[in-house]
Amino acid sequence: MPLPALAILVGDLGSGKTVFVKGLAAGLGIDPAEVSSPSFTLVNIYDGPIRLFHLDLYRIPEGAPIEEQLGLAEMLAEEAMVAVEWGERLRPEWKTDGWQVRLRWIAEDTREITISRIAGRGQA
Repeated sequence: MPLPALAILVGDLGSGKTVFVKGLAAGLGIDPAEVSSPSFTLVNIYDGPIRLFHLDLYRIPEGAPIEEQLGLAEMLAEEAMVAVEWGERLRPEWKTDGWQVRLRWIAEDTREITISRIAGRGQA
């Protein structure tokens, strides 16, 4: 089953990006308790029925050419899901078919989530 392998997560600190990835992991058959923010490691890999690559670009300047060093092309070539927190920092050429997930903090226990399809390479 081909996946739209990329989920670009956009939102302020505390908007729920990592919590969203925990839900994504559960949907992929991965224990959500295993999921933690890769703020310092940049990439966490979770193996399950479908592999999940979880990236966090918070500490990376927008537009920095980090994608090659992280192995993003190899991740996207796998039959896997790639979730990128602070995904707006990816360079446009890496925003391939997939989903943009915009999270907005409304209140302590309330978030607004808008999910939109990314039509193709370079469009977000």
